[in-house]
Amino acid sequence: MIKVLVTGGKGQLAQCIQSISNDYPSLDFVFLGSSDLDISNKKEVENYFSKNHFDYCINCAAYTAVDKAEEELEIAKKVNVTGAKSLAIACKKNNVILIHISTDFVFDGTAKSPYTEEDTTNPISVYGKTKRDGELEITSNLPQYFIIRTSWLYSEFAGNFVKTMLRLSKEREELSVVDDQTGCPTYAKDLAEVILKIIDSQSKKFGIYHYSNQGQITWYDFAKEIFKQSKADINLYKTDSKTFKTLATRPNYSVLNTSKIHSLLNLEPIQWEKSLEKCLKKIN
Repeated sequence: MIKVLVTGGKGQLAQCIQSISNDYPSLDFVFLGSSDLDISNKKEVENYFSKNHFDYCINCAAYTAVDKAEEELEIAKKVNVTGAKSLAIACKKNNVILIHISTDFVFDGTAKSPYTEEDTTNPISVYGKTKRDGELEITSNLPQYFIIRTSWLYSEFAGNFVKTMLRLSKEREELSVVDDQTGCPTYAKDLAEVILKIIDSQSKKFGIYHYSNQGQITWYDFAKEIFKQSKADINLYKTDSKTFKTLATRPNYSVLNTSKIHSLLNLEPIQWEKSLEKCLKKIN
């Protein structure tokens, strides 16, 4: 059996992993929330790893409140940077392969074509900076890692854009959504499948990878498709980032190039509309 530790066990990605874990009988999972293991506490992490044997650690633990991070820099750093470092050090000491989840927010959004793994990171928000710094802690402390950058994650679990749109469509007659930020939504269950396939194949092609669903759209396009597929009765309007002000600056363009994960690991991303359809069926 391959022993797999999943941190951030209460989040949507960990819940997606748990929901498909029975499809991988050769993998034996342990899911831990922040109350079970504080990844920012180096001693606690060291002790836990020394007492329990794992082959892989999937780090789903993250501070992801993008706007709140602007005011809670230290808390975001604690989880996203210190936590990543603690896990990297413990994984190295105990010969565990780390799979760490990162984000499109490590880029500044000035590109005109999808970002590759080799493109220079230049985050423009506290959240993005802490996630980039977490990546650097892993790459400098650990030889055996997969860092998977993803974007616009949603699922039937926890809070996310899809569930918010569905709720608002029942509460309001009209809604305005920004149309000047382009990226690609990713169904967390698709990402979960990708992670478990990497483990199941026991690939040694370590490094940084990009994974999102296929296509590029704005948040307005995404909302429009959610309402179309769910047959919601709501009037949708376009707005822009200047009108819809937020504490954190978002990248205007953060589409990820996924050709590396396809060519090296033979994992082909699914078209975003199809994945949205799968998720909406689960929610309904």
